[in-house]
Amino acid sequence: MRPEARDGEPAKTGRGRRRLPGSPRELARQHGWFLAVLAVGAALRALAMLGYRPALWFPDSYTYVVTVFKPRPDLVRPAGYSVFLKLLEPLHAFGAVTAAQHLLGLATGVLVYRAARRVAGRAPRWVATLATVPVLLDAYQIELEHLLVSDTLFMFLVVAAVALCATRRTATVAGIGLLLAAATLTRTVGQPLIVVLAAWFVLRGWIGPSNGEIGPGRLKVRPVGAWLRPVAVLLAAALVPIVAYGAWFFVTYQRVGLVGANGVFLYARTMAFADCARMDPPPDVKVLCDPRPPERRPPSQEYIWAKDAPLVLLPGITFSKENDDLAARFAMLAITAQPLDYAASVLEELGRSFRWDRPVYPDAEIYGYYQFPVTEPGPPGRYPAQVGAEYAKLYEQGAIGTEIVEPFAGWLRAYQSMVRLPGPVLLAILLVPPVAAIARRRKGRRLAAGPAWLVPWSVAVVLLITPAAAAEFDYRYVLPAVPLACLAAAQSIRPELLRQSGGDSRAKEFGNDIPPNVRL
Repeated sequence: MRPEARDGEPAKTGRGRRRLPGSPRELARQHGWFLAVLAVGAALRALAMLGYRPALWFPDSYTYVVTVFKPRPDLVRPAGYSVFLKLLEPLHAFGAVTAAQHLLGLATGVLVYRAARRVAGRAPRWVATLATVPVLLDAYQIELEHLLVSDTLFMFLVVAAVALCATRRTATVAGIGLLLAAATLTRTVGQPLIVVLAAWFVLRGWIGPSNGEIGPGRLKVRPVGAWLRPVAVLLAAALVPIVAYGAWFFVTYQRVGLVGANGVFLYARTMAFADCARMDPPPDVKVLCDPRPPERRPPSQEYIWAKDAPLVLLPGITFSKENDDLAARFAMLAITAQPLDYAASVLEELGRSFRWDRPVYPDAEIYGYYQFPVTEPGPPGRYPAQVGAEYAKLYEQGAIGTEIVEPFAGWLRAYQSMVRLPGPVLLAILLVPPVAAIARRRKGRRLAAGPAWLVPWSVAVVLLITPAAAAEFDYRYVLPAVPLACLAAAQSIRPELLRQSGGDSRAKEFGNDIPPNVRL
């Protein structure tokens, strides 16, 4: 008999080795549905490459390109994505960048499928395949990959780190830490993920029972070394690059941190509810107040970028240390004086992730960047973006822009109008793991000490909540959480749970009971 692997660990053959796939024909027979979905996803991405040449631009894109040629930390965004662009600079083609990002999107789908299939009690192939559909086929995911922004790279790094969490090997744990460091230096929302994954290794190592289940007489508290070593390796591998980047940032700006805009973004977030009459701020902070009632105020981002915003009108640049510190003081005063209003505001922003429709938000300009355009976008209007456009010409060694080629672009626009993951479906996917755990418990099965789905589920929840709490909802912030939510759902749906819901208890997944020596 094959030994049962513990929850969260790879399933192995009877001799402790994973059996590698045989011929391409056997691979296609075993994973045919997934390969079909992967092929459709590749075709859609090829359509994007043909229809929108070479790439789609976002306001942030130009800042990233400037950092490629003037390597210094940016006050608003870490430089991880600029390093990615720098690696591809010798090709002098933004088309190569979008091609690489599309490959990362496809690779993310492969990681989700593989991770769903390799843990103990692994998900059926059809469940694992279904988990890859959003990241491989969602039109907005494909559009995001075609934008010159950091989100696709960030998504791949985080999913790769989570997919490796079944390991107990020290070198792989170090790899997880490095992936988390790269993700954090690509988007700072990666910082809390280091804590989440460190907590996972503590949970699995400290209270993990020898048979992988929690129950009377089964819980086994292990020695400190069982969990301290992997946690120490993970934290060291993650924090060393981050601290090094922080040192570079300090030398450049004489400021502590990875960016210099945390206070500004939190201030903008609180302007959705802040009432200075209730806050009673000191005179120096009061200059940031908006006398308009919250329901008549613009979206939060306008308090950062609008020319007439109180913070923008202050002396110096918006993200100077003085302005950022002042904005942070205002934000903390607003949160402590109105905690319930802050919580309600965060829930309102978070709720936008789960709407069935897709209303224009935060404004028509930003919303339009996430649609495949009908007409070719014009040149950037803001001065910093104009400067970035000149550096982009150096990167491309030629003119930049987006050429729209029909009929490919039209086919993709039609596809985008029909195929996306609605918000309520995402919410249902997030509810699958806890519901499945409750169902297992009610059937008398003991819960695993460290269920495999807990890692991707927790990471997905953190990725959804953090922007709503610290900045503002944005549609592109939702997409990196989707493959993790789907992976968690797939890992929580075990064959025995499906059998208990009405199937034949003797049923096996097709092909699993065929001896290896007679498989075609």
